[in-house]
Amino acid sequence: MGGEKMENNECDKCCNKKTHRAEEEKKLINNRLSRIEGQIKGVRKMIEQDAYCNDVLIQLSAIENSIKSLSNQVLENHLYTCIARDMENGKVGTIDEIISLFKRFNK
Repeated sequence: MGGEKMENNECDKCCNKKTHRAEEEKKLINNRLSRIEGQIKGVRKMIEQDAYCNDVLIQLSAIENSIKSLSNQVLENHLYTCIARDMENGKVGTIDEIISLFKRFNK
């Protein structure tokens, strides 16, 4: 995680929770991940073929945008499902989780 050391209690929080996703959502996420993998393989091939730096950078930017888009999709789903459920159940500590996520996304 960016060289940051997680405290045990922070890791316990994330590792003990699970999100059950519908098969359709899993399929959509996996399809997007496969496309990202394909983009990365394409950049690897470009490097092997000595592609022009500008062209490689454009492809890397496209990969970064694909990852951000997927992250935003997962975050949106998280807000509508997990966070909404926790708030309905009075788990206001979940607000700290969201604040931490937004800080991470805004770096």
